[in-house]
Amino acid sequence: MFSKLSFALPAFLAILAVATPTPNEPAGSCTTGPIQCCNNVEPASSPAAAGVLSSIGVVVQDVNALVGLDCSPITAVGVGSGATCSATPVCCEDNSHGTLISIGCVVVEL
Repeated sequence: MFSKLSFALPAFLAILAVATPTPNEPAGSCTTGPIQCCNNVEPASSPAAAGVLSSIGVVVQDVNALVGLDCSPITAVGVGSGATCSATPVCCEDNSHGTLISIGCVVVEL
């Protein structure tokens, strides 16, 4: 019984490590599109995010996924050298909904 657990546990932890985004990633590691500056960053299950998601007909599978609300791209040349965001800078998997909402976000350091 324990031999099965000792084999399965490391595999599970490796999958969990890949699936769990690290908070405050460096901005240079963002490969999904422009870094966004969002006024609010909340879990998809929050009332504000859920309301916007349902109004545009988007279903997010992971209710704990972070979404950015009221976002705009950070357009400074050379992230980290003059790029500013007075709200929350994020890197998101899906920025295709205009400035309304960005989905699958990770907070980044500028």
